[in-house]
Amino acid sequence: MTTVSLTVNGQPVTADVDPRTLLVHLLRDNLRLTGTHVGCDTSQCGACVVHLNNQAVKACTILAVQADSATVTTIEGIAQGGELHPMQAAFREHHGLQCGYCTPGMVMSAIDIVNRKGHALDEQTIRAELEGNLCRCTGYHNIVKAVAAGALAMAQAPLRQAAE
Repeated sequence: MTTVSLTVNGQPVTADVDPRTLLVHLLRDNLRLTGTHVGCDTSQCGACVVHLNNQAVKACTILAVQADSATVTTIEGIAQGGELHPMQAAFREHHGLQCGYCTPGMVMSAIDIVNRKGHALDEQTIRAELEGNLCRCTGYHNIVKAVAAGALAMAQAPLRQAAE
């Protein structure tokens, strides 16, 4: 076993893990943060996207030991004080989900897109940037609308965005 220490959703965490443990399994199995989903185990679907040191990563491709001393933010860590993150609120308002399985990864990826590309996102950019996130239920139309609306809403909440 190997001891890893990291910050998850603003809280210090230490865990003993097998060196082969994936970050997604540390989050789900050890820390019970089950919003990060395992959809494919092959890095294809994006349901496991989290932020590692403020960058979106697929947690099924990162070993927990690689996250030692890092900062991880999961879907559970983006709402503040019982208020949804602007991107979460946009997904709800614009019906950017159906079954909801892919939604946490979509939301985390969308926040990363805004952080990298800015708040004025066009449909082509959103669709290209979400290419690594699969949804088996929708036609992506409402997801794209939700990301665009969430990006604009994040511009109105710069203090929240800086806290991520």
